[in-house]
Amino acid sequence: MSKPIIALLTLLLFISCSSGTAQPTSTMPTTESAYFPPLTGNVWETKSIASLGWKQNAVQPLLDYLSLKNSKGFIILVNGRIVMENYFNGHSATTNWYWASAGKTLTATMTGIAEQEGLLNINNKVSQYIGAGWTSETLAKENLITCKNLLTMTSGIEDITYGDAVDPASLHYNSDAGTRWAYHNVYVKLQDVIAQASGQTWSNYFNSKLRDKIGMDGLWFTSGNNIVYSSTTRSMARFGLLMLNKGKWENNTILNENYFNAATSTSQNINLSYGYLWWLNGKSSYHLPQSQLQLPGSIIPSGPTDMFMALGKNDQKIYVIPSKKMVVIRMGDAADTVNMALSDFDDVLWQKINALYQ
Repeated sequence: MSKPIIALLTLLLFISCSSGTAQPTSTMPTTESAYFPPLTGNVWETKSIASLGWKQNAVQPLLDYLSLKNSKGFIILVNGRIVMENYFNGHSATTNWYWASAGKTLTATMTGIAEQEGLLNINNKVSQYIGAGWTSETLAKENLITCKNLLTMTSGIEDITYGDAVDPASLHYNSDAGTRWAYHNVYVKLQDVIAQASGQTWSNYFNSKLRDKIGMDGLWFTSGNNIVYSSTTRSMARFGLLMLNKGKWENNTILNENYFNAATSTSQNINLSYGYLWWLNGKSSYHLPQSQLQLPGSIIPSGPTDMFMALGKNDQKIYVIPSKKMVVIRMGDAADTVNMALSDFDDVLWQKINALYQ
């Protein structure tokens, strides 16, 4: 047989084998661009459980658990598209609900926006913006407290159980700023810093620089001695989507990436699982709110290790998982009798979510 014929037969055999092995690639998932819902209206693209290759038989156990645990709103986004959206116990897509301490991350984000606009520097002392005497500490000790200390829960101010986080009479010295981590609502003074630095009210600056730019609804209201945000579940999901995309909404940079990276990384060496008012999963140890005890391991053992979280009283949750391009939102009443930001509910919930795709 001549060499040209042998070469031709070899080529035909190669093409035949190649076409046979290539057929399964049509079932491989395609890479989709990130989706952002329009700023107005109710249009929001969806993605089905089946199209993701997830397990339909794991959906109902998850929904049953959410309903049992006093949930009101629940959303899963994958790459911006809604995969699950469910409401329980009289709640609806148009009902507002409070974020509790999950809203701390809104204040952290606004601090970054104000800094990128040149209005403040987080390394400057708080009193540079709101004046001396905002605490009951001596001037020397008060001047140690920077905006970054408020972002990282390292102000050194004495823990408040039932006190007022904005009244100087309730803000007493415990230790030098930067030497102790303690969960504390004194972070809210950052809203005063931003208002003074911007020359606007906190709400107006927030609405124009964040809320309206990503199509959120909602408002701030006073609850006891704190200032709390309230919105629909979808608006909480919009904020989570912004953070999944490192502060960008479509082609618009709302928050610069350098600040985003700092905010969602370990911010001090005391509580490794805390950034700038964000909780971080997958670290080697953590502190719980209202505790000086260091606990070993990840905050949510069943949750993804790269997950960062906004967590609020009565189990208000924003979970952002970059490796899975996922955002998970849970709003509602306390899942259990324990109404802190963290409980066993988180770990069991993530076991149920994992069952969808593992």
